[in-house]
Amino acid sequence: MKLILIHGSGHKAKSWDKMISYMENKKDILTPDLSIILNGKEASYSNLYSQFREYCNKIDGKINLCGLSLGGILALNYALDFPGKVNSLILIGTPYKVPRVMFRIQNIIFKFLPKSLFESMAFNKKDTFILGNSMKNLDFSGNVQNIKCKTLIICGKKDKANIKSSYYLSENIKNSQLKIMNNTGHIVNEENPEELAIVINNFLKD
Repeated sequence: MKLILIHGSGHKAKSWDKMISYMENKKDILTPDLSIILNGKEASYSNLYSQFREYCNKIDGKINLCGLSLGGILALNYALDFPGKVNSLILIGTPYKVPRVMFRIQNIIFKFLPKSLFESMAFNKKDTFILGNSMKNLDFSGNVQNIKCKTLIICGKKDKANIKSSYYLSENIKNSQLKIMNNTGHIVNEENPEELAIVINNFLKD
């Protein structure tokens, strides 16, 4: 069964490489690059989710989804829309609704950053703004209770922006477990790749 690892907006698919080196069943792991999935379309959330949905639907059989931040939002969205397709769900540093204040502050900071700094991110400067503005009203708080598959919620203890959301998700998704990782911030797959791999390997075995 395929395990799909979905990166966040601040990184690319290669951000999973170190963690994958510690993973079992490497041949079943897929790491789509969101900018490539978008296939030249405008970088709105609706377009990105539509392309991601198409990507997942082309895979035979059930899938395991693991997403970080934006990747977690996409995975959560897909699990709600296609419950029969998702075997398990792993959400890392994932907000159940987009925090508008944080996004406004982030956009202000981004305006003053040179375009070159966006080269290591999922999208260029223009597309990052388009995506952020299109996500302002995303809110899954009324739907997460409908998740039926087994779910693992992971958050770095230092990830202050998402730790409350992680507790909320664990309390509202019935078949879920929560793992708070010590000495780790938001980018768990890069900050603590070995421990993350162990946690995910054990979860998938169960």
